Amino acid sequence: MTQRLLRLVLPVLLFAALVWFWEWAVAYWQVKKFVLPPPSAIFAVFQSDGASLLASAGATAKTTFAAFALAAVSGIALAALFASSRLAEAMLSPYAVILQVTPVVAIAPLVVIWVGLDNAWLAVLILAWIVAFFPVLANATAGLKAADPNLRDLFRLYRATPLQTFRRLLVPSSLPYLLAGLKTAGGLALIGAVVAEFAAASGTSGGLAWRILEAGNRLQIAKMFAALILLALMGVLIYAALTFLEWLLLRRWHGEVSR
Repeated sequence: MTQRLLRLVLPVLLFAALVWFWEWAVAYWQVKKFVLPPPSAIFAVFQSDGASLLASAGATAKTTFAAFALAAVSGIALAALFASSRLAEAMLSPYAVILQVTPVVAIAPLVVIWVGLDNAWLAVLILAWIVAFFPVLANATAGLKAADPNLRDLFRLYRATPLQTFRRLLVPSSLPYLLAGLKTAGGLALIGAVVAEFAAASGTSGGLAWRILEAGNRLQIAKMFAALILLALMGVLIYAALTFLEWLLLRRWHGEVSR
């Protein structure tokens, strides 16, 4: 209990100390606000432009969750296909790797042209999905292949159907791998959404990346920091939610996860 309390309190104390030092250092060295604004100026931005920033955060969150859901469904489905058919894996896995290693910024103009300038959100969604897809596929495939061969033979001995083998053997054995991939994909979906908004360079997406670009062009550095803080909070919330899901599911199938 004491260790858990310290893990919560110490980061908060460190954050408060850093914010205080930041405010003091900017005032002491008289740093220009367009170079490094003090925390008080960033807080003032939340008061004046909080509604627009939250609306943009909602747009980015919508893209992030949609891309994450698509990556999870498509990655798990393709991993199940790879685990059941070596031929399918040999045919499709090179294309999955190519999709992963191709920089999103490089293909963003093509995607925007293909889906149309009026469908900027769809272009951003596709680009964010590309970023988040591969970790789910790779981890789910590794997990489905990690089942104990002796247990596989036991299931065959008792004439279990493929569906029974999948549900009662492959899914539980692959769960730690899959959840690790989902935790990675959650953060990458947010990163992919932001990078895609930058790459698409369209204000119609209305996300936080566009707010950062707009504020940078106007030298509103405090507003840029406010948008960055919202992005960081979104990333922390996504990671915390997926960590809780991991604990919940692994406690059920594999016993409580040691911390």
